[in-house]
Amino acid sequence: MLVKVCGMRDGENIRLVENLSVDLIGFIFYPRSPRYVNSLPKYLPRSAGRVGVFVNEKLGVIEDAVIRYGLTHVQLHGSEIPSVCVALRQQGIQVIKAFSVSVPDDLMAVGRYDGCCDFFLFDTSTSGYGGSGCSFDWGILQHYTGNVPFLIAGGIGENDVERVLNFKHPQFAGVDLNSRFELEPGMKNIEQLQMFINDLHKKQTI
Repeated sequence: MLVKVCGMRDGENIRLVENLSVDLIGFIFYPRSPRYVNSLPKYLPRSAGRVGVFVNEKLGVIEDAVIRYGLTHVQLHGSEIPSVCVALRQQGIQVIKAFSVSVPDDLMAVGRYDGCCDFFLFDTSTSGYGGSGCSFDWGILQHYTGNVPFLIAGGIGENDVERVLNFKHPQFAGVDLNSRFELEPGMKNIEQLQMFINDLHKKQTI
């Protein structure tokens, strides 16, 4: 069960989250986001993967951020075409393609990206780009029959451990945590995260 914590930008907060043994830490490079990263944090993850989140950004801008921030993964949250995913993977970057989900038909677009990405991320549909802090019906994902493993995002909070562990799908790889664990945009509540992660790992082994 992969755990990704997204929307980070404060160096000390990043360090404390990494100490919780999370797998991936996300940095949002979308200027309209309240968690937008516009300067290099004082600390960057050393053991957790570094994920850069972009929305319909030019390939050159993404590549520059990969170098500057030492990104291991790129998460594409807009209408990027499969060839962009392929171009990034050819440079040794792992690609996560995000899709908004509210009804089963939303999964029809996913097939175009099969074989182009390392992970998909299924999130709640919103009027704009990025997360809403709200959940969606995970049962819809039973209609997904692709080969690419996926993460679930959207409104996952400290009381959702049982819901996560009870969800079954052969390609379900992990969760993406963000706003429900925040003190303010970009600043995570370490105690809440620790409780969630400890509970998740403990109940996984039972």
